[in-house]
Amino acid sequence: MSILVVGVNHRTAPLSVLERLTLTGDEISKTVAGLAARDNLREVVVLSTCNRTEVYAVTERFHGAYADISDHLCTVSGLNADELTPHLYSEHDDAAVSHLFEVAAGLDSVVVGEGEILGQVRDAWEVARTEGGARTSANLMFRLALEVGKRARTETAIARGTASISHAAVEMVAERLGDLAGRRVLVVGAGSMGEGITVALDAAGAESVTVLNRDISRADRVATRVGGQAAGLDALRTHLADADVVLTCTGADGTLIDVDMVTAVREPGRPVVFVDIAVPRDVDARVATLPDTVVLDLDDLSAWADRGRAERLAETDDVRRLVAEQVDRFAAELTAMQAAPLVAAMRERAEEVRIAEVDRFASRLDGLTADQRAAVDALTKGIVNKLLHEPSVRLRSQAGTPQGERNAAAVADLFDIE
Repeated sequence: MSILVVGVNHRTAPLSVLERLTLTGDEISKTVAGLAARDNLREVVVLSTCNRTEVYAVTERFHGAYADISDHLCTVSGLNADELTPHLYSEHDDAAVSHLFEVAAGLDSVVVGEGEILGQVRDAWEVARTEGGARTSANLMFRLALEVGKRARTETAIARGTASISHAAVEMVAERLGDLAGRRVLVVGAGSMGEGITVALDAAGAESVTVLNRDISRADRVATRVGGQAAGLDALRTHLADADVVLTCTGADGTLIDVDMVTAVREPGRPVVFVDIAVPRDVDARVATLPDTVVLDLDDLSAWADRGRAERLAETDDVRRLVAEQVDRFAAELTAMQAAPLVAAMRERAEEVRIAEVDRFASRLDGLTADQRAAVDALTKGIVNKLLHEPSVRLRSQAGTPQGERNAAAVADLFDIE
């Protein structure tokens, strides 16, 4: 058995590639189910965010599993192997586990220490469990990943200051404009990212905030938090005409704002800044060619965040120590789990012998009352459990060591376990 991660992220691939690999909702579920059905893959979890798409797998055959995953990513993206492979990275076994733990801890994010990724890791695990992709090994790995992610944020200062992409996006545009005081801001999208942006805008002093969303009730809930306005996406043209800043973060399949729309509703000579942190992008890149128009996207956000990365990197050594501890813990618990089938088989064989011996003396026990028969049953079970307790403990604790392998071989031979 081997653990494998294959993926692309904001450091290995441009936004144009990332957005072609972004999976949402049913696409993630179908990918998990499809890959888990492959002969080379035993367990599969798919993590897809605006900054990465990664497949974590428990594999039977490493090379076959890598081929299955990379082929599927080519199919999803519409890219051929020559176009996609230069952007792919892969890790296996301890390195793959360490990578997941670093992702959950925020070490691998655009904004180091950001907290949004922890919820995304949790959601990815939940989808995999629902689809039958995550079982024993993946469940252990992702449970420990969430633990190390929480510890990183409570036991170190990695999350101090700007610790979310949504807050970073607001800080980036505020820095570019000098401040947001007196600015009219339009937020397109009211998911978790949109809500974070809206709250950050209010704290940054935006004069007015309008939130648009397909589900108007959700837009209203988010806007109410900051005393803003809410409307449906059908009002996009109307509100776009008056906005000084537009931040977009929907889950739409394609662009919502194009050159024709902006040209039609904006007055000449009136500047506007678009900050598009959606993947795929909500704003057509050609909008940036219009006069008095600036378009910033995740690539710009990554470059902006790199400037403040040094402050957070001082905390990464402490986080990496937590990650290393958790990787060791995973290896120990996984090894113990691998000993469990042998322990169970040994106990099952002993129980078969116990039952057979009780049955052999059945005629002599006929005169016993029900309570007495129960006492005999409890007595014999207790003897078996006492005898097997120490061998069971040693098989688990020494699993993966040379002594453990010798003990396992001896038990299998003595108890005739195949």
